Amino acid sequence: MDDRTGQRSDIAARLERSVSGMDAGEWNALVPDGNPFVSHEFLSLLEESGSVGEGTGWSPAPITIRDDSNKLVAALPAYLKSHSQGEYVFDHSWAHAYENAGGRYYPKLQIAAPFTPANGPRLLTAEPKWAQPLLIAAQNLVEQNGLSSAHASFIAPDQRTMFKDAGWLMRSDTQFHWQDGGYGDFDGFLASLSSRKRKAIRKERRTAQQGVDILHLTGDEITETHWDAFWEFYQDTGARKYGMPYLTRRAFSLMGETMADRTLLILALQDGGPIAGALNFIGPDILYGRYWGCSAQKPFLHFELCYYQAIDAALERGLKTVEAGAQGGHKLARGYVPETTWSAHYIADPGFRSAVADFLEREREAVAQDQEFLAEMLPFKKQPAD
Repeated sequence: MDDRTGQRSDIAARLERSVSGMDAGEWNALVPDGNPFVSHEFLSLLEESGSVGEGTGWSPAPITIRDDSNKLVAALPAYLKSHSQGEYVFDHSWAHAYENAGGRYYPKLQIAAPFTPANGPRLLTAEPKWAQPLLIAAQNLVEQNGLSSAHASFIAPDQRTMFKDAGWLMRSDTQFHWQDGGYGDFDGFLASLSSRKRKAIRKERRTAQQGVDILHLTGDEITETHWDAFWEFYQDTGARKYGMPYLTRRAFSLMGETMADRTLLILALQDGGPIAGALNFIGPDILYGRYWGCSAQKPFLHFELCYYQAIDAALERGLKTVEAGAQGGHKLARGYVPETTWSAHYIADPGFRSAVADFLEREREAVAQDQEFLAEMLPFKKQPAD
């Protein structure tokens, strides 16, 4: 594959071998608001730990653009994929349909933060004018190398229009996020809920906290012993949910080495030893809940560590939002509200593109109807009619 993926007038885009091989300062200068999941540190630790790369089905293929002075002005965190695992935007049925019709769906180009269903920028640019050349470069990479498609998942809301205007197909889905309504503390949050929901949450928290100590650890408070414990929890959850965990043990050590101040590890201890944990990442205004696991079953402990303790942590840090990951309608009763997430898809084959476009139009209608239904089930107090 040629390292020139596309060009428009005098603008040339380059296909790089890795993010870790690039200058961290240059890359991070393009990351708006310090988003943790497209930072040089996070993407590099995935490569250096072997979580992506050879044998994983995720081959790093970042696309970059430099200006006439050789300054990095745009970058695309991208991967050549030989499967559809670890994306949380499910296109397995598309792959089956295309291959049953005689096409080859893989490899495809995935623009994403691997294994991370969290909204974020996908077009990293010094100025908005570089967004279109990046998308043209991705399209040319697909066309010139016989790939079936390119996909950008969990696009930041302010970048959705960039993909749509470039003609990419838009796909919607639902996550559940907690939003601070100026509550001040957890009791203030509870006061916004209906009496029945408020009592239920208090009961869940009492049950979950009985006989355990809960620790919030960040920075150099997190030791390799803590990572060892959490690795065991993560392996158990990963094996049950995905068949195999996506991250290697080395990935967690590198998180501690390079992203400690942006990492919040919440542990539940029983008789002095950890029995469960939830790993979060700290953004400028958002707490991202990512991984959870346990070695002992305890009623409501999952809700306590992943949802209620996350709210406590966000309120303490002045963070306005908690994104608790993909799926999970059970989050609704715990004060997490439905939010629309977006992905974008460039399909090379015109006939297949038309079929996918028709499917997505019907799917978006279903998602919108489902969200209307969910909105009626929110646990908050009903506001009096005017």
